[in-house]
Amino acid sequence: MDFARQQRDPTKHLVGIAFVILVHGLVIYALLTGLGSKVVAVIKKPLTATIIEEIKLPPPPPPPPPPPPKKIIEPPKLAPPPPQPYVPPPDIPVPQVAEPAIVAVTPTPPPPEPYVITPPPPPVVAPPAPAPKPAIRRGITPLSRVEPTYPREAIRASISSGKVVARLQIDAQGNVTDVSIVSSNPPRVFDREVIRALTQWKFQAEGERYVGEVEVNFTLKDE
Repeated sequence: MDFARQQRDPTKHLVGIAFVILVHGLVIYALLTGLGSKVVAVIKKPLTATIIEEIKLPPPPPPPPPPPPKKIIEPPKLAPPPPQPYVPPPDIPVPQVAEPAIVAVTPTPPPPEPYVITPPPPPVVAPPAPAPKPAIRRGITPLSRVEPTYPREAIRASISSGKVVARLQIDAQGNVTDVSIVSSNPPRVFDREVIRALTQWKFQAEGERYVGEVEVNFTLKDE
């Protein structure tokens, strides 16, 4: 069967259109003949309402009365006992204790000890006090030393000899902590080399700081 051809059949569409026109015509006829007004009149009829009275329940019974208060029965009061007559205690004699007699005892002196002449103790001789250490020690000998070199400036200046006196600050471990020049001849020629060498010297540790003084001599033949 050709389904597309069946859908294009105009007879079926005409039947549907005719049915719709018929329904509209009936509705218009009913409105014109007053059938619609009768339907409205039926809707407008008064409605009858019946009021139902509320059923009243009987009131609840009253609460029971409270119980009567309990009576407190007090026990009968007893009469106080009669006072007892006073009976004095019997007299008991106090025994007398005889005091002991004090007898003086004379001590017997001990026999005299024989007199012994004790020689006097020898006089205590204090040990000699240690000699005070000088404020500046001279002639000290180092444990290790670095010899100063002859300066080239002195060689160029044809200086054949020189002498420098230096003062050393030595700590408790024997290390040289500072070098100061006391005197130099010729002046300022050998000072820098002396300071460089003496700062590397090592002395015996004495557990305290002290000041030492050394003399350094220069000769050109040593170079």
